[in-house]
Amino acid sequence: MGIFNRKSNESAVAVATLPVDPALTALTGDYTIDPAHSSIGFTVRHAMVTNVRGTFAEHEGLLTLDGANPGASTASIDVKIASIDTGIADRDGHLRSGDFFDVEQFPLMSFRSLRAEQLGGETYRITGDLTIKDVTKPLSIDLEFNGSATDVYGNERVGFEGSAEILRSDWGLTWNAALETGGVMVSDKVKLNFDISAIKNAA
Repeated sequence: MGIFNRKSNESAVAVATLPVDPALTALTGDYTIDPAHSSIGFTVRHAMVTNVRGTFAEHEGLLTLDGANPGASTASIDVKIASIDTGIADRDGHLRSGDFFDVEQFPLMSFRSLRAEQLGGETYRITGDLTIKDVTKPLSIDLEFNGSATDVYGNERVGFEGSAEILRSDWGLTWNAALETGGVMVSDKVKLNFDISAIKNAA
């Protein structure tokens, strides 16, 4: 069952004549991301030999799904950078500092979608603007639609999981330290990870 629009190289006539999936239409509406059952995190190479993983505990967002016109579906997410957690308090403090995110001046990381396409099956690519600090650049996130369900409290939910890779230097996150053996302390490439559960808002 698809959520977003089919690939953009399909003709407008072909898209217009596709039958509407009743199950897809039933998903139409606004959804609020449930932070208690969602995770937004990252993985970055440390000292050239291992990976450090972290999450952002505080985030909020809204999905607007349009079953009759999936291309009109949108997503927006705001992340509180100060909620970063890598499991080591000193490292988290360094990441919050002016060397990295400078959370006092730039408290939020945000994503606003612009378009989406189906890559095949339940896999999609959503593209939009990612803002970190005072820099906004395009980002494409590959997502898997995990389906929809009604939970034990009667909430209608949808689920997605996905990832994207960025170069942190593109967003002004350039701090590093050279290693005696060659290379650097923190890789430029960062993998972003998304595991999203969202609840449909009351009509």
